[in-house]
Order: sequence, then C-alpha cells, then structure tokens
Amino acid sequence: MKRFFLFFSCCLMSTVAFSQTIAAESGNTSEVAASTNIPSEIAIIPEPVSVVKNDGHFVLPANVTIQSPGNPELKQVTAFLQERLSIPTGSYVSVISADPSAGNATIRLVLNDKANAALGNEGYQLSVNSGHIVIKANKAAGLFYGAQSLIQLFPKEIESKELVEDINWKSPCVDITDYPRVGWRGLMFDVARHFFTKEEVKQYINAMVRYKYNVLHLHLTDDEGWRIEIKGFPKLTEVGAWSVKKTGEFGNFSPPGPDEPRTYGGYYTQEDIRELVKYAQERFVNILPEIDVPGHSLAAIASYPELSCTPGAENYRVRSGERIMDWSRGAPPTALVDNTLCPANEKVYSFLDSVITQVAALFPFEYLHMGGDEAPFNFWEKSDAIKALMQKEGLKNMHQVQGYFEKRVQSIVESKGKKFMGWDEILDGNMSPSAAVMSWRGMKYGTEAALKKHEVVMSPTTYAYLDYMQADAITEPRVYASLRLSKSYEFDPIPSGVDPKYIKGGQANLWTEQVYNIRQAEYMTWPRGMAIAESVWSPREKKNWVNFFGRVEQHFERLDIAETKYAPSVYDPIFKVSRSADRQLLIELSTEVEGLDIYYSFDNSFPDRFYPKYTEKLNPPKDAGMLRVITYKGKKPVGRMLSMPIEELNKRARK
Repeated sequence: MKRFFLFFSCCLMSTVAFSQTIAAESGNTSEVAASTNIPSEIAIIPEPVSVVKNDGHFVLPANVTIQSPGNPELKQVTAFLQERLSIPTGSYVSVISADPSAGNATIRLVLNDKANAALGNEGYQLSVNSGHIVIKANKAAGLFYGAQSLIQLFPKEIESKELVEDINWKSPCVDITDYPRVGWRGLMFDVARHFFTKEEVKQYINAMVRYKYNVLHLHLTDDEGWRIEIKGFPKLTEVGAWSVKKTGEFGNFSPPGPDEPRTYGGYYTQEDIRELVKYAQERFVNILPEIDVPGHSLAAIASYPELSCTPGAENYRVRSGERIMDWSRGAPPTALVDNTLCPANEKVYSFLDSVITQVAALFPFEYLHMGGDEAPFNFWEKSDAIKALMQKEGLKNMHQVQGYFEKRVQSIVESKGKKFMGWDEILDGNMSPSAAVMSWRGMKYGTEAALKKHEVVMSPTTYAYLDYMQADAITEPRVYASLRLSKSYEFDPIPSGVDPKYIKGGQANLWTEQVYNIRQAEYMTWPRGMAIAESVWSPREKKNWVNFFGRVEQHFERLDIAETKYAPSVYDPIFKVSRSADRQLLIELSTEVEGLDIYYSFDNSFPDRFYPKYTEKLNPPKDAGMLRVITYKGKKPVGRMLSMPIEELNKRARK
C-alpha cells in the first residue's frame, strides 16, 4: 500500500451567472458561490461549466421516444436512458432513428456535424424545455455524460431499481454547457489484496461513470494475489491467486499454518478480461492494468521461486495478511520476506516479456502500469548476483539497480506498442521522459516529473487515498492516516508552476488491505469519490465547499435509493484533546460541516437532542469511562452514535 511512507515522514441561473462573472473578475468567486444557493432541484455532481435555469419544467410522458443517430457507440447511451427512465417511472421508452422524417422525439441525441471546439471529445450541451430534451456533443462520450447529468435533474427516485408510484417525474428547464477540466479522471481499484468478482468490478464501473470518471486502474498483482491468467505460466493462478482466509486487522494476522487451506482468492481468465474491457469501453471507460514489479511480487515468486534473488524462495507462500515488512525506519522498508523480482536474473525479463505481451494484447488502453513502488533493498544488498550486476553495469547503489530494472521493463513495454507508467519512485532511476509517472507521495514528485517533461497523473495521498480513514479512528478500520471529505475536495490536479500539458489528469486510489467486500469498497469510495470527480472535471473557479456539500447531501439520498453504500463520516464530530493548567483533560468537539448540533453523555446512556448540547470544551467527570456523542441537523439525527472511551482520549492527550 502506498501509505506506509507517510506514517513516518458558466453559471447556475441567469442572475447567478452574472454575479459569478463579476466575482471571477474580482477574485471573489467562492464568496459569491457560497452566498447563492443552487436551486434544490439542480444538484449535479460534478458541477457543470455553465448552468442556466429557465422558467418551467419538463414532465416525463408515459411514452418516451429517444431519437438517436445510428452510431454503434451510442448503444449504451440509449440503453442507459431507457433503463433509468423506464424502470422507476413505468414509462414506455423507445428508440427511433435520427431520420428527421421520424417525427418529434421526447429526447434527441445529436452528434454535431461541425465540431464545437469548446466541447472537445467529452463535452456536451444539454437543453431541457417544457416540450422536449436535446443533448448535443461532438463525440458519443459527450452524449453519455450529458445523459448522466440529465438523470441527476430528475427526482431522486429515478435511481430506484423498481417501479416507484406517485412521483411527479419532472426536470427543471435548463441550458447546460459542460466539458472536463482534464482528460484523465481515474479511480484505482485494488483487486489484488482481496479479490473482487467480474460482476463486482462491473458494479464499480457503473458507480464511477455516474460521476464522469473515465479510467479504471486495476491493481492486478501484489503479495496477496496474482489476478490475471497468463498463458504458459499456469502456477500464477493455480498458486499465486490463493491465500488463507483471515478475518480481523490486515497486517497483524498470525502467520498461516501449513495445514490451513489456501482457498481464498480468485482470478480473471483472459476471457473475463475481454468482457470487462468491453463493458468498460461501452461506458467510455479505459481500463489501465497494473502489474506491480519489482516489489509487491510475492504471489509471482511463490508461484515461480526462480524469479527471486534469494535462496529459500521455494518456501515462500502468497501473503495472507501476516506481517512481511518492517517500516520502522521508513521507506524503503526492510523486508522480512523478499518480495522482489531479481533485477540480475535474465529469466525475470523473459517472464515479464511474456506477461507484458499478453497484457498488452488484452487491454487496448495506450498505457501499461508496471508499479515500481516500495521495493525493499535489504535482500538485494546481500545478493551476489546483484553485486555482480552492479559491477558489470557500473551501478553505484540500489536505486540505480532498480533504475536498471525499470529501464529494461520500459523497453519491453514500449516494444509492445504501449506507454510505460510507474509510481513516482521510478524517478529515482533517472528514467527517460517517455516514462509516465503516477505521483502518489504528495504533489511534490508529480511536479518534479512534469518539470522534467514526463507525463503525470496526480494521485497524491494528501487528497486522493480512499483507503484512509474518513473520520475518527474509532469509527472504521484503522489505517495509517485520515482523509476527510473536505480535504479531498481541496485537490487540484494541476499544480502551479508547471506546464499543464504534462499533467494528464488526476486519480483517486482505493487500496483494499482493509476492504473485504464490494459494500465496503463503495463505503470507502463515496462520497470522497465525488470530491475527486469534481476536482478533475469542474473548472477550478466553480469549486466551492458549501455549495458542493449541499449537492452531496442530495446525492446521499440518491445513493440510498440506488442501494449504493456510502460513508456518512462527514457528519461525525471531530475530537481534539488538551490539558488545562491543572492537568485536567479537556475535550473539544467540532464538525466538518456547518449547521450541526452535537449532543453528548458521560453516563453510559445514548444521547439524543434532549441531552446536553455541546457549547464549550468538556471536562469529563472523575469516574466517567465513556463519552457518547451524536450530531443533529435541527430535529433530525444525521451523525452516527459514537462511543469514545475516556482512556482513549487520555492516551491522545499524552501524545
């Protein structure tokens, strides 16, 4: 996981449009956005470039016709609209040809004869009036994103998977012009630490396109599993895809015994991969495959021990969550088990040539991600083969050894007609500018890479690591850092001082050590995935936290109806502790969003709004053992009931 290192070291309505123009010119856009509320019936995420609300409403008729060009790429656009507009509403939705003689249609999908330069390949114009709806775009992807925005204009019940009675299915009349800020808008889904089925990956794709993401980065290999079939290397999936099922806190599991069954895991056949690629492409998503080398390779080594530099590798097994690294000295870690491929072994490069050849053929996306992160050096330092390689190639240290490996892998990738991409550690190897960099250790390394003319995707832990805790550590699986929704919303993929042409875009990453199932994957992704989506799609000047969270709350209701899990952590109180002059424990409570009241108890009961309301720092009674808190918005509880042990607060105060 890319986080151990840190453990140590244009308008909404016509009048608003005018106000925002003036604000932009005066540098005061945020203030205007905060003081002008979006009408409650317009809550599109990500925020469009321009929204003009007009008088009146469009009411969905019982019989809906969608007029569409005959372009095969539009099949999924029309299928999406048919499903969303028919199942919950009961309307009959048909698709007719774009032939003008076909008559007046309820919804017209139009591919521009003459391209609108402002829209690019993914932009759209959406016009809703009282009689019909028109979506125009230069390309099919733009029509798909326009359809996503259109659905968000209808009542929240449009997300239902079954018929909903007694709803006035109407949309406000609007004119929307919209296009993305950056081209690469990605989510990384780690299917190596825990295996997720083909259908679950499709479920994740369906959720991400709602917010106009267009890259799914699949982390396919790691110490815990090799998840893709490679012809000629059957042990990768016969051995490398399976571990011992453990329950509890990943990273602290007891080492598996020799008799414990290795039946937990799975993999994708090559036919599965083709199916997923096609499914994603139909929804205008590219899949970026990652084969993580030279570190994070224990599953491959357990399958083929000859890929290691280390004697005794034939005794290695796929990791089941037991401790295999010592991070007490920071990065790179000290390996307790050698999980690296051997840069001095020619068999490794022939193995990777076979793997990359097949992966390149399966995934049409132009990039292949080859990892490069967190490779430990301590076993290399003891290897006679590595010492001989260093002497032969004139390598002075282990970073240069890894650089030698990365350059050879890059050459293999490029020989298959693909572009090489790696995590930002590859920069330590003095890579050529043709190597693309995914920057995870903050914005610094991505900025440096861009200045060296590398293509860069920003995916910094600072804003975009979805496996991090979303609220207090007592609320969810404990990991190494926290990342609240408001912090994710601060993400700006294009740092100042760099040429934007080198910034491909941005990405949020979901590592799954502590994520065991698809429901938890959803919980960790949303709503922070909404914040990143708006950061990579919407104009920088349109972003405003108060405005955004108002829309997020409406999307919570939509996700409830869609039965998609999400985290309500943004409503949870924030605990801060200190000591008074006489060493008494003081507890300060705050909230991430405004307008919430906090109620509390020290008497082991469960507070509601008739309990004491928090107004100032609390000093717990002498013998109290538990502080319980809950947040309300008016008379409605919105936060979770949190039970905070006083002993835990005392520990934090001591730190």
